Amino acid sequence: MMLKGFVDYLLLEKKYSIHTVKAYEKDILAFSEFCVAEFQVVDIDSANYSMIRSWIVSLSQLGISNRSINRKIASLKAYFRFLQKTGNLDLNPLVKHKSLKTSKKIEIPFSEMEMEKVLSGLEYTDDFEGKRDALIIHVLYATGMRRAELINLKLNSVDIEGLSIKVLGKRNKERIIPMLPETKVKIQLYIEERKLLNIIKDKDFLLLTAVGNKLYDTIVYRIINKYFREVSSKVKTSPHILRHTFATHLLNKGADLNSVKELLGHSSLASTQVYTHNSIAELKKVHTLAHPRAKQ
Repeated sequence: MMLKGFVDYLLLEKKYSIHTVKAYEKDILAFSEFCVAEFQVVDIDSANYSMIRSWIVSLSQLGISNRSINRKIASLKAYFRFLQKTGNLDLNPLVKHKSLKTSKKIEIPFSEMEMEKVLSGLEYTDDFEGKRDALIIHVLYATGMRRAELINLKLNSVDIEGLSIKVLGKRNKERIIPMLPETKVKIQLYIEERKLLNIIKDKDFLLLTAVGNKLYDTIVYRIINKYFREVSSKVKTSPHILRHTFATHLLNKGADLNSVKELLGHSSLASTQVYTHNSIAELKKVHTLAHPRAKQ
């Protein structure tokens, strides 16, 4: 099995994140273990579709969702494509495989009222953590950047005078996001508090913990939950919901879909279109209220 070569290929050529690569590796190893246990096949490079189909059935019987199964099969398909690319496989056994049907996953964004309450109606402590928390929520909503992009923001990526932020997205793809004047003020207030920290270990990064370390996933989730549970009854509150909210609110106000695509850092318009269901609902409401024939 050429797993190490595949991992290197994803990291070095495809520029995938370590988190993504580990997920691919985990899926492939799981299939390898299944092949050993069920078919006494040690090298999955010679696996056929019948073996893969048996794995899909076993995953389904374990209660794994179709969405998760599709993700695992996508990992396997990418591995077989790599074997073809390197000349170690003639035919991809998954070439004719069709993904399992899944229900559309609709995430409900925060309303404008909920955002206003969190951004302007709540009290944040007048110290480093309070100003940092307010900035995190504001930046996620004002820019639509991903959680990982926020965590990895560098100090030199913020152009205060030029009112822009340079973001390093998926596969190291850079994009420039305009900065609102309010964002500029919040960043300046935060940086003044940041200068007062006793120790700063990760000096290059904009957002830090109270002990001077770079932020991590859990703390961002914790901050979002802490403030939004005060104003929202939504079951799911996460950084991604703020990204979803950013896109939805822009589209509701008439923003061009292609412009939103660029702001979000999507490689294809199809990825951005998942956010349009809410704007269509808004259009229906406007249409019903405004059209002369609507009340007849």
